[in-house]
Amino acid sequence: MIPVPPAIQRIPWKLIALLSAITGFGLLVLYSAAGGNASPWALQQGTRFAIFLTMALAIGRIPLRFFEDFSYLGYLGVAVLLVAVELLGFVGGGSQRWLNLGFMNLQPSELMKVAIVLALARFYTQLPPGETRSWTALWPALVMIGIPAALVMLQPDLGTALAICASGAIVMFVAGLPLWWFGSAVIAGAAALPILFSMLHDYQQKRVLIFLDPESDPLGAGYHISQSKIAIGSGGISGKGFLNGSQSHLDYLPEGHTDFIFATMAEEWGLIGGLALMFGFFLLLRWSTRVAMNARTRFGQLVATGLTMTIFFYIAINLMMVMGLAPVVGIPLPLFSYGGSSMLTIMTCVGIVLAIENDSRTGVRRFH
Repeated sequence: MIPVPPAIQRIPWKLIALLSAITGFGLLVLYSAAGGNASPWALQQGTRFAIFLTMALAIGRIPLRFFEDFSYLGYLGVAVLLVAVELLGFVGGGSQRWLNLGFMNLQPSELMKVAIVLALARFYTQLPPGETRSWTALWPALVMIGIPAALVMLQPDLGTALAICASGAIVMFVAGLPLWWFGSAVIAGAAALPILFSMLHDYQQKRVLIFLDPESDPLGAGYHISQSKIAIGSGGISGKGFLNGSQSHLDYLPEGHTDFIFATMAEEWGLIGGLALMFGFFLLLRWSTRVAMNARTRFGQLVATGLTMTIFFYIAINLMMVMGLAPVVGIPLPLFSYGGSSMLTIMTCVGIVLAIENDSRTGVRRFH
């Protein structure tokens, strides 16, 4: 029997298979959404996945110390890109969020979801344990979260700004900050809701009001949610069949290839397809959670936990949005929705978590 070379054994084949299965399912849905054509979405999305998967595997081979050493620099770099969006970015869908790189439109706010986790993880790794309950543990983190969140709100992009805040809050929570700080923040946020609501743009206020009563304007602001519910409900248990979705093919469902792709899938593949997709996401989150629990260093633990929750927020908010359980905020479904920036972010998360897993294995071998 020919022995398998160590280099081949080190390749995470199970993870590659899982990511390929989720993305492959998404490519079928994109193929159908385009009326049975590989262009303009499926072919380009498949090419991106091949490139970003290779990138993730390469990131996984980088020593974890590299991410710790350059975490602040990465954060500053993405913050500069956010400023560049305000100066040079182009407007799409009513928001100024993207930089045109030629081969793709980059949305720097997506990368900040990763950068904020790395920067805060390094901050709390360097912070003496005795100071985690002091003011020193709080104000620098709030500044690091507040600056990019404010820049993203200027675009305006409420959903991504909230995701950046949530990712940062998770790292702060895992770092061991006092629970009453978080409780106080929740109470203060609830008390300030009327003020925060008045600060939103008109279309953002309308989204919140429509979420509370989607039937009040079914042909206007509530159109997205209403059509999404119709598409999901009409799929039933087993769906209408591949290429047979009427809501997406007849253009009743807006953004059926991006934010509302789950509704496009559910109409054709039904509850069975939805459960299969969610099981795939569960396996991905279970893997990253195990990596976080087995991380060898405090930095690795904080980063893996923060990135796991970043992926979870993508999934949870998108699914709640398309089912009418949350306001429409423009959060894509990981590896499924058409788009380069979100896939770049998710695969970067996967690559860094893979690097943490490899670091833990190397540490175990070293100690033995």
